[in-house]
Amino acid sequence: MDFDFGPDDERFRTRARDWLGEHANGSADRRAWERQLGADGWIGLGWDRTHGTYGNRPATLTQQVVWAEEYARAGAPARLGHIGENLLAPTLLAHGDDAQRARFLPPVARGEELWCQGYSEPGAGSDLAGVRTRAVRDPGDGTYRVTGQKIWTSLAHEADWCFVLARTEEDSHRHHGLSFLLVPMDQPGRVEVRPIRQLTGDAEFNEVFFDGAVARAEHLVGGAGQGWRVAMGLLATERGVSTLAQQIGFARELDRVVRLALRTGAAADPVLRDRLTRQWAELKTMRWNALRTLGGAQDPGAPSVAKLLWGGWHQRLGELAVRVRGAAAALGPERWTADRPYALDDAQRLFLFSRADTIYGGSDEIQRNIIAERVLNLPKESRG
Repeated sequence: MDFDFGPDDERFRTRARDWLGEHANGSADRRAWERQLGADGWIGLGWDRTHGTYGNRPATLTQQVVWAEEYARAGAPARLGHIGENLLAPTLLAHGDDAQRARFLPPVARGEELWCQGYSEPGAGSDLAGVRTRAVRDPGDGTYRVTGQKIWTSLAHEADWCFVLARTEEDSHRHHGLSFLLVPMDQPGRVEVRPIRQLTGDAEFNEVFFDGAVARAEHLVGGAGQGWRVAMGLLATERGVSTLAQQIGFARELDRVVRLALRTGAAADPVLRDRLTRQWAELKTMRWNALRTLGGAQDPGAPSVAKLLWGGWHQRLGELAVRVRGAAAALGPERWTADRPYALDDAQRLFLFSRADTIYGGSDEIQRNIIAERVLNLPKESRG
């Protein structure tokens, strides 16, 4: 593996760090922040230029890693445009046509249009092939009418568009007969978004109901009935460069837990001290594994291995955070507010949110099945 940061990368790091130092001021207007990123050319770094340019700046893989790490290190605002930039854009570059790329990529690069992902459904979460949402072709105008329910849809309440995996072939089963459609969210009476309140009190996930929502025929990506191929291509991009940036956030969380352990005296406990050391060593191992994968050692199971590593690690960190706090971790806030039925400190929030880490994005069980079947060539699980 050759994955070194050279002089050009370090100059790029300086530019990125300087820009973030000037602009990443924790703006509460996250849409305005997306437009600022787009205006200054920080969205779409390194997009494949085979099919033309769409407003992004060229960047090597190592420079993409540098930007992602510096962004996380600066504590810049959480991205609203992540799904459009890192999921939709690579998918259109790989499977879309010229008209789709020309229509949708420039607004993503400018930070003007936000996206959400319409994959999971009640009864079809980790087992995505169980999708029941249907899209029927209207013989009159050629549009598709989408009807069904999606769930755990991140940032749907902010999104302008949703890419939807829907069943377009009557009586099709499992991964056959699915199509990948681009659906506008601004369709009153046809698209309804309902927030899902989480254990942390936040509501960044949503249920989305489609009742005859319209998707234009030219917004079908990859061809009718090819949705499974397109969807799997998208999922393969989901755990790339962003994994390294995620680890910067993990390192910050681990540092807070270590400082808390030192402040409370919990670090004197040899068992807790050993667990803190293990968390640090495992985080280093995850980074090296991610760099190895990006450096060219790709295999079909790499995304699943990465998900298993960080999901379990982050969950264990949440458990460790509340153990370090001790009995105080069970206490609520001194004051309650009307808009926040309860408040959480960093350790409590980490513990509660990380309970979902081994479920969302493909449960641990599904990741192990993928490794078993696609890498180890073990017999496929019977699905009845």
